[in-house]
Amino acid sequence: MESINSFFELFVDVWNKGIFGLNASEIIIGFIIFLIFYVLRSFFARFVIRRLHKIVKKTSIKIDDVIVDVIEGPLKFLPVVVGFFIATTYVKINPELIGFIENVNRTLITIFIFWLLHQLIVPFSFLIKNFEAKLTTALVDWTLKGLKIIVIILAIVAILELWGIKVGPVIAGLGLFGVAVALGAQDLFKNLISGIMILTERRFMIGDIIHISGEAVGTVEQIGFRSTLIRQFDTNLVVIPNFKFAEQSVTNYSRREFRRIRWIIGLEYRTTIEQLKNIRNQIKKFIDTDESFANDGSSYFQTGYVRIDNFSDSSIDMLVQCFTNTTDWDKFIEIKENLAIKIKEIVENEKAGFAFPSQSIYVESLPDDQKEIINLKQ
Repeated sequence: MESINSFFELFVDVWNKGIFGLNASEIIIGFIIFLIFYVLRSFFARFVIRRLHKIVKKTSIKIDDVIVDVIEGPLKFLPVVVGFFIATTYVKINPELIGFIENVNRTLITIFIFWLLHQLIVPFSFLIKNFEAKLTTALVDWTLKGLKIIVIILAIVAILELWGIKVGPVIAGLGLFGVAVALGAQDLFKNLISGIMILTERRFMIGDIIHISGEAVGTVEQIGFRSTLIRQFDTNLVVIPNFKFAEQSVTNYSRREFRRIRWIIGLEYRTTIEQLKNIRNQIKKFIDTDESFANDGSSYFQTGYVRIDNFSDSSIDMLVQCFTNTTDWDKFIEIKENLAIKIKEIVENEKAGFAFPSQSIYVESLPDDQKEIINLKQ
């Protein structure tokens, strides 16, 4: 009996003093309070979100809809913060633990605030969409990512300060470490700066077809902090370090207004002057009257040229140069095909012919035995 009484007294003492001097019943009640708020967090968030959605549907702007969507996560976390605060307020905390519990409450509130700020950066992008005309979509995305990183860093600094950790010496130490890293990561910073220059100078954008001298030709798929991804026409993906764009010349084919066709047509030497003039005039007329070509004559790029250009070894060369009104590759190929067919039709109608490389051999004399062979063949 004495053992049972001793155990009962010990149990009552533990129940009253609990853990860290806290009453066990208070701990259980506090835990139940926190658990209730934790379980109800999803219902609370859904209730608030539904009410807010009904309100924002009455407006014509989209930014308020986005705000409601992105704050769902922080709203689910808010009941946890409130539940922990109420639970710890109900429990009679040991004076030695008051500071610790207060820091936990402050930490939870800080996390909620910075999480909310982090999420609000997404609808903030709607406010800076107007700058995309002056900057680029990629640079705006970089700015938003940078803001998110800044918010996370500030949150970490604020939490460390709450727990009495001095951030100044840590930053100083990181500064020295950063100098050492910078010396060994010069290429990384070169790529980062070059990437920023690409976006601010708008040399090219995602979707443009570019040619980097000695590197690659293809479509820009992504402009990153360190490198740019280019999809070549053979579907291979090429990763180009950004500093290459500062050192190499870049041709942006997507920025051109026209596509050029430049052919040298070789006609036979037996072609008469009248035939040459007729062929030239008919090709020029086709280019000038067809809407597929830029032909208003306002500039060099909007003028078609058809001229006798040269006397080659095997042909009379005619230069045909013109510019199409489209830059689309499929349409450009179709226009080239139509022009080629028309030129062949014109040449055939004039009873002329296309020259091909040939060589004439004049034999002054042959050995006697070779003459006999030739005579026999004849």
